[in-house]
Amino acid sequence: MSDYKEATLAVQAAIRQTSEQENSEAIFMTSSFAYGSAEEAAAKFGGDAGGNIYSRFTNPTVELFEKRLAALEKGEAAVATASGMAALQTLAYSLLQAGDKVVCSRNIFGSTVKFFNAYVAKFGVDIVYVDATDYDAWAIEIDSRTRLCYFETPSNPLYEVVDVARVTKLAHAKGALLCVDTVLATPALQNPLTQGADIVMQSATKFIDGQGRALGGALISNAEICEKFVGFMRSAGPAMSPFNAWVLLNGLETLALRMKAHSANAQALAEYLDAHPKVKKVNYGGLPTHKYHELAKQQQKGFGGVLSFELDGGREQAWRFINNVKLMSITGNLGDTKTLVTHPASTTHGRLTDEEKHKAGIVEGLVRVSVGIEDIEDILADVEQALAKL
Repeated sequence: MSDYKEATLAVQAAIRQTSEQENSEAIFMTSSFAYGSAEEAAAKFGGDAGGNIYSRFTNPTVELFEKRLAALEKGEAAVATASGMAALQTLAYSLLQAGDKVVCSRNIFGSTVKFFNAYVAKFGVDIVYVDATDYDAWAIEIDSRTRLCYFETPSNPLYEVVDVARVTKLAHAKGALLCVDTVLATPALQNPLTQGADIVMQSATKFIDGQGRALGGALISNAEICEKFVGFMRSAGPAMSPFNAWVLLNGLETLALRMKAHSANAQALAEYLDAHPKVKKVNYGGLPTHKYHELAKQQQKGFGGVLSFELDGGREQAWRFINNVKLMSITGNLGDTKTLVTHPASTTHGRLTDEEKHKAGIVEGLVRVSVGIEDIEDILADVEQALAKL
């Protein structure tokens, strides 16, 4: 369906109707598959024939999600996982070995830092962190041992935007692969594979689902790299469930529409906060005053639904604001249709050391908002009454 536009692909791509002639995608809730003969089973298990083997790594519903997501990301293939962190695990353990080096941006999800430091480094892989937009530092650290470069763009929660093409050039010059986590943008707003990246990582738990219902993750790349991920999936098993794949398929259908609504509401909230005397700083790429506004405009189709802002008074004031909201849900998740709020320093990045938080710019006065698709007047009224109590 390469001739079709993204909105059509989100609804129609990779549909395979069964003999029941269903118009909505079927859920194949089965762990295994039956064969007509011992010979057929042997051929499929041995790789001499295509077809389903075991739902840990082959399932029709999961495959449909993978193919549709790959189409939206402009990739050749995708591998779906049980969560975003399972996707990161699959990425690392499929591609890295002792003696390799990973060059990673510093301002990334706190659990990603912990995973690299605690569970990848202990196998003899060197993890080096650089400021996301310090391209001289990328150039210095990427060397002949570097197997993987990794960053978020836009980053969570400070909205740093990294020049994908620029880091790609540096990585490829040394034979390294580049993986981009673009969870905040989603394929509706950015396609890093078309900008030079080798792999895209998605936490489908966030905007792809969109309603806080199901966990899921994915890696999207070319067929050769995805085969390495499939091999790890078959042996280690961080698999997406068929039911979650079905839920996420439904999320993909409305993703583009929701991202437009999220972006519009986030823009209005960012402008309101930027003009508020009690707000010290707003981090959102849609603001013309934002450091990465122009690059975000070049790389993205929109600015997305997540912003953060800083209040004077540190944790006390940030918690006071959060405790006084009425409409927003206080949760560490993001990407729901509901507006969500959290204090990154004590939740999503709470497992980092004080030094790691300082280097990543996660200050105590920082509040993150995942702006939902409620009426913007209600969102603004909730923020206004919470700020008034500071």
